[in-house]
Amino acid sequence: MEYLKSLGSAAVSTIVQKSGLNLPFSLGAKNNAFEGRTIWSLYDATKRDDGSPVSVFEFDAASNPQKKKHLPLANNALKKLRTTRHPDVLRFIDAVTTDATIYIMTERVRPLSSALDGWSSKTAKVREAWLLWGLHRIAVALSFVNDQAASTHGNVHVDSIFLSPSGEWRLGGFEVLSNPKDENAVLYTLGMLLPDPNTYAAPEVKSNGWSALKNNNPSAADSYSFALVIHFVFNLSQPAPPTTHPPHPPPQLSSRGAIPGGIFPLFKKLLIPDPRSRMTTKTFLDIGMSEASGEGSGFFSHNRLVKICQGLDDFPLSTDSEKSNMIRMVKESVNSLPSELATHRVLPALVSALDRGGASASAASIVPLLLQLGKNVPTDEEYVTVVIGPVVSLFASPDRGVRMALLDSLEDFKDKMDKKTVVDKVWPYLQTGFTDTVVVLREATIRAISQLSDKLSDRILNNDLLRHLAKLQSDPEASIRTNACILVGRLGPTLGYNTKRKVLVPAFTKALKDPFLHARVAGLMGFMATIDCFEIDELASKVIPSMSFTLVDPEKLVRDQAFKALTLFTKKLEEHAATMPETAGEPNQLTSVLGSPGQDGSGQGNLVNSAAGAAGALAGWAFSSLGAKLAPSDLHSTIATQSNANLPNIPGSMPETPVPPPRILNFSPPEVGSSKPKGMQLGSHVSSTVSHAAEWAAEAEVETSNPWGSDDLMDVNADQDDWS
Repeated sequence: MEYLKSLGSAAVSTIVQKSGLNLPFSLGAKNNAFEGRTIWSLYDATKRDDGSPVSVFEFDAASNPQKKKHLPLANNALKKLRTTRHPDVLRFIDAVTTDATIYIMTERVRPLSSALDGWSSKTAKVREAWLLWGLHRIAVALSFVNDQAASTHGNVHVDSIFLSPSGEWRLGGFEVLSNPKDENAVLYTLGMLLPDPNTYAAPEVKSNGWSALKNNNPSAADSYSFALVIHFVFNLSQPAPPTTHPPHPPPQLSSRGAIPGGIFPLFKKLLIPDPRSRMTTKTFLDIGMSEASGEGSGFFSHNRLVKICQGLDDFPLSTDSEKSNMIRMVKESVNSLPSELATHRVLPALVSALDRGGASASAASIVPLLLQLGKNVPTDEEYVTVVIGPVVSLFASPDRGVRMALLDSLEDFKDKMDKKTVVDKVWPYLQTGFTDTVVVLREATIRAISQLSDKLSDRILNNDLLRHLAKLQSDPEASIRTNACILVGRLGPTLGYNTKRKVLVPAFTKALKDPFLHARVAGLMGFMATIDCFEIDELASKVIPSMSFTLVDPEKLVRDQAFKALTLFTKKLEEHAATMPETAGEPNQLTSVLGSPGQDGSGQGNLVNSAAGAAGALAGWAFSSLGAKLAPSDLHSTIATQSNANLPNIPGSMPETPVPPPRILNFSPPEVGSSKPKGMQLGSHVSSTVSHAAEWAAEAEVETSNPWGSDDLMDVNADQDDWS
């Protein structure tokens, strides 16, 4: 079937090209179900200048000579449709004509007859509400044609009604629409040329011909035909009621079918054979819209879909109370609204209201409602066009209420936006929230960034965004400073290598110095969350020193978090240290400073757990290392006394004086790779052992007499020398 549709469209395009016409549209699929029901062929098409979807009604008498008699009707339809403008009338866009061919381009529509079958499966209540809503639009259109235009439509039937993209009913079929005052009115002379003219024709037409309508009220014939439309839309499978045939008896209750009982009495009045006594469509409409109690009154005004459409039309001018009632009504009906109406009528109307700034007070309710309505959109491509496009455009609105509503609902539509949309259409406006004077908006902007970070470009992440966050860390609001630090922690792993090294430590360190308790906790947690962003040497030389002062923070919550962070850092350092060699020196220089503690073959150091134990271990290491370097024979030899001239120059020893001052060993760090002994360098090879021993014995004798010198360390009688 699709192949045949494409073949038919291609054939039409070929004919058009041969005719030399320059059409403002590209023909698509042909609606075969509509073929033969009117004088037109209906095509889906695309407008050439902007690619928007349209419909094209084609009348082709050139390839079908039998249609030439209908050419006046086609020309009249073009003329009247071009000049009749009304929201409930098929919207004319453009036309192309030749001597025997007419193309009328309108808004994209589909025949009502094709939609009625789809609604037959709905529940009786839902279907009734939908049909009454559509009949209301046709009644409004006919009232306009009959009263304001003072004309008779003359062709009111199911196949002259179409559905717009929003599902709203549109009146078309203007082939014989005529004003009695027109000299060239076609209704009174060519009405019999309509396809199947007798089914919907009024009794006066069947008895006296179409010329009889010229002397009647312009609405008389249309009111009768409108009643038959009511019958056929509610009773698809039933034939026309008996009243359509002479002697035109009144409709019986048994013929009501699915027509609502409230409008059946009015339905009978529309079918009165006498045109002078027949109820007009305008009267039927007024009764349906009446709020007063009476026979069948209010069936239009109480219809949920009718009220929603009217509320949307008046929404920009409504009071806040009326807007709230309207939003509540849409929200209550969102699951039962026709998908076309929700997508193409309700949603654009609410977006327009927000865009104009007239509904900022209701923005918090409208934006979630927009997203809920968007769930009815069948495809992702259409969702982007119908929902995401309008919603994203609202970020340009300067209204704070709209911006807050968008940020609060960001979770519901963030996944539908691509990276280009976020970078080009959202970020330029979103970043203004960082500097807004309203605290709540600044904080909401920070929270929103964490949801969009994966859709931001590298330049924004590593430059523009960090500049804003750096300023927000000095914000007067403590919660904003805290959230800014948290956001930096979340963004850390996604930042560039150089940016991590420049930003993370200063940012978290600044948070650790914040007077707000939770900002300091956030700084510690930021360090912990980004531990993998730091090189191992940075962890030891920058991270731990930067956070160590929080171990004694006045707040216990901070202290506890600091110890957890320190445990995490030291554990990682221990794991890395376990993979390192025991020394960086040469194999023949493995003796470590202070006597190489732990060289017991186990590979583990003799570690200590207290300060006293550490002091004792230091002394033990020093003396054990000295003894370990002496040969066994030297340990039992006598220490010789030699002059100081033969002693090596010991760095750190005092110059020779008659009474040498106290001497304290200076533990110099080892110089890896040095081959010369440098004074009392522990771990070096000892030469002239006897000479060194004699020197140490002489010094020991002097020190034994007064190890701290001849004077007291502190004069207890000198108050000025106290520590206080």
